[in-house]
Amino acid sequence: MNGQMGGQPILVLPEGTLRQLGKDAQKANIAAAKAVAETVKTTLGPRGMDKMLVDTIGDVVITNDGATILDEMEIEHPAAKMMVEVAKTQEDEVGDGTTTAVVLSGELLKTAELLLEQNIHPTVIIKGYRMAKKKVLEALNILGKDVTVNDKDILRKIALTAMTGKGSEAAKDSLGELAVKAVEAVMDNGKINTENIQIEKRQGGSIDDTELIQGVVIDKEIVHANMPKLIKNAKVALIDSALEVKETETDAQIRISKPTELKAFMEQEAEMIKDMVNKIVSSGANVVFCQKGIDDLAQHYLAKNGIAAVRRVKKSDMDKLAKATGANIITSIEELSKEDLGEAGVVEEKKIADEEMVIVKECKNPKAVSILIRGGTEHVVDEVKRAMEDAIQGVAGAIEVGKFISGGGSAEVELGKILRNYAESVGGREQLAINAFADALEVIPRTLAESAGMDPIDALVKLRTKHEKGEKNYGVDVVSAGIADMINLGVIEPLKIKTQAIKSATEAAEMILRIDDTITASKINKGGSSSMPPSGAGMGGMM
Repeated sequence: MNGQMGGQPILVLPEGTLRQLGKDAQKANIAAAKAVAETVKTTLGPRGMDKMLVDTIGDVVITNDGATILDEMEIEHPAAKMMVEVAKTQEDEVGDGTTTAVVLSGELLKTAELLLEQNIHPTVIIKGYRMAKKKVLEALNILGKDVTVNDKDILRKIALTAMTGKGSEAAKDSLGELAVKAVEAVMDNGKINTENIQIEKRQGGSIDDTELIQGVVIDKEIVHANMPKLIKNAKVALIDSALEVKETETDAQIRISKPTELKAFMEQEAEMIKDMVNKIVSSGANVVFCQKGIDDLAQHYLAKNGIAAVRRVKKSDMDKLAKATGANIITSIEELSKEDLGEAGVVEEKKIADEEMVIVKECKNPKAVSILIRGGTEHVVDEVKRAMEDAIQGVAGAIEVGKFISGGGSAEVELGKILRNYAESVGGREQLAINAFADALEVIPRTLAESAGMDPIDALVKLRTKHEKGEKNYGVDVVSAGIADMINLGVIEPLKIKTQAIKSATEAAEMILRIDDTITASKINKGGSSSMPPSGAGMGGMM
């Protein structure tokens, strides 16, 4: 970058700086963002394909979950990274619909590119997109149908829709049921915190062996061989302090000159540990979960009293245990009383897939539950876990917002129709952008039709005809490769997924369209030499 002054060029940016201006910058950024969208596009829907991601050390991930794919890919290009952010936002906010959000964002840029080629200014496109987004969100609210926690059948269908196309297809009915039950269990005063649903995975068995535990699964073992491995009618104590003799806070030395003094010192230590154990025994506890360490001698005394103990339990697990059993977490053993204990029908140590686990189950009214996922191989278990997370988030999102809409691309076709009518009333150049937004939305039914082996244009024409006749719920039926009423087929999804996908996709597209200058400056070192820009920066280096 240089300016001319009396024949003398003035260098503003240091040497080795890459710069792209105007349309070049826009084209490069749009190309990078589209490349990301194209990568995940084929995974959309029940007939979507999977991606195998292999890292440098040979670890393999097989998935068709958009967020996971983008997370595992090492993306360099700055505009492409924005697309990854779209997926992350979608994943954090609603847990599902990541592929939809990314594909939509890529398509919005694709349609915007055609307008840019017609010399329509980016700010006009952005204004039109904003108007379209506002209209779409209003329309979605009207299209949404009500759902409450009591509509079990609808919630089950939402869970099934979220799972379709993931590796858990074979056992999705039973898994969908589990997702609904789990969300119901942790619902507290109308609020749902999905973090209280713990998902543990163990390979072995089959997907059908996946079970919902009314309680918590702790990935630890009981500390002493002589402790009982199965405790019925458990009285659970949760202790957040070490069952050991504490070292003194101040620097103190104990000088022992005779063996008898040493013996007395050892006995005194043992006595202190005995007192701690007696305190636990007198409270009536028969199971102890300790967040810190348990001394060998304390283990011995606890075992003698028939008390099972688990040590070094994670803080998050302690919180879940408190919610499941109703126990209070105690920081000082001196304070432990009968009122602080929680209850569980059964606490047992089980060997699952060569690893010991402690399962706390049959809790009366647990506000934390666990789902133990089983499957033939590690990859199957991982994919079922991802599917289960999507289903749980979907059910929770539907209850939270209280609305659902038909899936299979039916909502997008209907929104496209609404936007085209709206564009006519707007006029001006903005209407071109609103129409472009309508075209972009239809990428969802188009992709679904493609993955089912249908002719996408043919499918879209049929769908538009149905929607013109007022059949709002008609979408792509990928199973029979035709079009059908999605509500009748039970293909429904939470409104929250759609609204969030449209919001984040539009915002990302707007942000990329605003950029008209990409400067990849090399860092200037103190010594004066400049390190070269990273490979692929500014352009190229997609993946």
